[in-house]
Amino acid sequence: MDVFACYNQRSLIKLLFFNQFGPPMSLQQRLLDEMKTAMRDGDALKVSVVRLLRASIKNKEISKGRNNPLTEQEILETVVSATKQRKDSIELFTKGGRMDLVAKEQKEFEILMTFLPQPLSLEELKAKTQALIKEIGASGPKDMGKIMKILMPQVVGRVDGSIVGQVVKDLLTQSS
Repeated sequence: MDVFACYNQRSLIKLLFFNQFGPPMSLQQRLLDEMKTAMRDGDALKVSVVRLLRASIKNKEISKGRNNPLTEQEILETVVSATKQRKDSIELFTKGGRMDLVAKEQKEFEILMTFLPQPLSLEELKAKTQALIKEIGASGPKDMGKIMKILMPQVVGRVDGSIVGQVVKDLLTQSS
């Protein structure tokens, strides 16, 4: 007797997939789960960082409107914004000689980085950019805006915007 005879093909795939990999989890759900875990573990810093991030996301939802929940992309942009704030704070505290605050901000930065997708390597970014340049038919630096408009949503959270801009600029000047 076949053990899986009572399942149709679709439910069997779901059963096997979810048992192996777990259900697909949104970033908001992951934040909530991480906060609960940090509370159980007594990690006050992580709880604080995740709460602040969730509050920032909630504020963005409120400003967007009542029946308009944030997309995963917008949530990711909020996380990127929080990491940039930490990076700027680290730089300013280093200039001010406040190493105690630098250490705290560095720990917060590391916590926030766990919520971002894997970073793109420079080679991957160049390949993606070159493919987009060929697809659009960009001919020089005047087309940089078109490229950036399409490329940035694809790489948000994976590469810093200044690096993307520099790569696009370099490739467009080489092609002209």
